[in-house]
Amino acid sequence: MSRKNKNITLRTSIGYGLTDMVGGGAFTIIGAWLLFFYTTFCDLTPVEAGSIIAIARIVDAVASLSMGSLSDHFFKNKLGRKFGRRRFFILIGSPLMLVYILLWTSGMNYWYYLLTYLLFEIIAAMILIPWETLPSEMTEDFNKRTKLSTTRMFISSAGTFLATFVPGQLINALGKDNAMAFFVNGAFFAVVFAICVFISYKSTWERELSSEDQQKLLEEMKAQRGFKEKLHQLSQTIIDYGTTFKIKSFRKHLFIYICSMTAKDTFNAVFVFFCVFALNSSSAVAANMLSLSIIGIPCTIAYGFLMIKIGPANLFKVSFSTMILCLLAYGAVFLIQPHSLIVTLFIISAVYQIGRSMLEFTPWNVYPFIPDVDEMVSKQRREGLFAAVMTFFRKSSTALATFLVGVVLQFGGFVEGADTQSTHAVHTIVYVLVIGVGALLLLSLIAAFTFKLNKETHGILVDEIHRLKNNGSKQQVDPKTKEVVEALTGYKYENLWGGPTNGTPTQGQEIKSS
Repeated sequence: MSRKNKNITLRTSIGYGLTDMVGGGAFTIIGAWLLFFYTTFCDLTPVEAGSIIAIARIVDAVASLSMGSLSDHFFKNKLGRKFGRRRFFILIGSPLMLVYILLWTSGMNYWYYLLTYLLFEIIAAMILIPWETLPSEMTEDFNKRTKLSTTRMFISSAGTFLATFVPGQLINALGKDNAMAFFVNGAFFAVVFAICVFISYKSTWERELSSEDQQKLLEEMKAQRGFKEKLHQLSQTIIDYGTTFKIKSFRKHLFIYICSMTAKDTFNAVFVFFCVFALNSSSAVAANMLSLSIIGIPCTIAYGFLMIKIGPANLFKVSFSTMILCLLAYGAVFLIQPHSLIVTLFIISAVYQIGRSMLEFTPWNVYPFIPDVDEMVSKQRREGLFAAVMTFFRKSSTALATFLVGVVLQFGGFVEGADTQSTHAVHTIVYVLVIGVGALLLLSLIAAFTFKLNKETHGILVDEIHRLKNNGSKQQVDPKTKEVVEALTGYKYENLWGGPTNGTPTQGQEIKSS
């Protein structure tokens, strides 16, 4: 049965989306608690703790690039033909999720924490990059892809809530000074992640390659057996990664994604410090405020509706504006120190979580449509390539941001393991939270005003691809279609779909517009 005849049911959508318990759960816990865990229970300085996350994510980011290309071409391998070029990695990644437990063991040395975190990041990339391509593999319909992505983000929001709620309850039960709370939390989630990833493997499918595509891949496999041919393939892969930046919609999307997600990660990394040291509260209060992420679960349903009705650009605008206002409100709370501190924090945090959940929902709902824009340029399906590039830059920027947070905290006078911090250290924490995070969100907001990909423009693009695939003439293109296609790709229409450069236009052939 072809993918066109396979129905995207709610059960299918849930099965697909369960893997984002890893993205929404594991990395939320890591972002909110790992830096705090390292500096509080592992006798690491902020710079040492930040360097572990930075080094691991940089190495993982490089590995992620290889993962995207590997999954794109894994059909050439017998395992890829048997289990699926994407789903094979999801299958073997399921039991490896148990490595997550090792991150939360106290009393070890620097190298233990570096190696265990590095290992987990690579395993997560091995699963998430192929998995992220599946909406494009399973259907080309905008609404069906949105259904898959909306369900995914609903589950991600649930994972984010559990990742903030469960640690808070364990801290309350076992004590704020007990490292065992973090170990128990890690063990619980490791099992949950392993089960969820396996269910995703059982619930999904991949695009059926035509006999022509299969024959082409097999011929490529035969032609690439020698060292020289493999070296050429590697150099071509690097070139292919570079061509993704020539897609105008992808450049804008990547910029918005990186800036906004790095802002969110920076907020998570410093918020516990803000509550404990700037507001003289506790880590349990910080956990309770972060657990308001539960708001994102019902909101995700509304975001799926709004994604279709008003488009991703407007969702971005609402999200970033809301979060910036909340950051200013946090700064005001620090300055005023209101008597009703918990109530005030509750209100601000609830509103912030609405904006945060919208931020997390939108980019990966946009991603499945980027390969369609690329197909108009390259005449190829390169979902894995784009997922790898997004992951590479996401992890690289997050690594840099996390390391810089550690450096800034230490430079600002933060002392690991201390119950109180100096005034200078406290002010540094507040500046990172309000000014640092706010600046990144402001850049994202400005870029969102120029983002053009939505349901209408995507529909026009796909219709044009189908027309050209059916031997339609490029000379007979509708003026409106030509305008939309050029706006999305960034190229003159004449140079698209096998134009003068056979679908790989040079920089000089791009439209010189923003």
